[in-house]
Amino acid sequence: MNSKEKIYAVLNMIPAGKVISYGQLASLAGLPRAARLAGAILGQLPKDTSLPWHRVIKANGRIAFDEGSPAFKRQKQRLLDEGIAVADGRIKLSQFGWHP
Repeated sequence: MNSKEKIYAVLNMIPAGKVISYGQLASLAGLPRAARLAGAILGQLPKDTSLPWHRVIKANGRIAFDEGSPAFKRQKQRLLDEGIAVADGRIKLSQFGWHP
């Protein structure tokens, strides 16, 4: 299994209503210290993907996209639709973080 397949496999395991950081995603995929790689792989997903890319956020709990951008609005809405509270672009990892 290559790096992309590993990232996709873990991404698909994140339950609705939970989020993880790019670094956590990479670590769970067996790619420690590869947060940027995880971000790059997610950035290549097709727009119509069914993978839950929106459940991956920055380590500080923030949405990675620029606030107000179309991508930010799309991710925020998907998180809200799953019951994840987003305040000022930030998600409380203590409440919504996924820790398998």
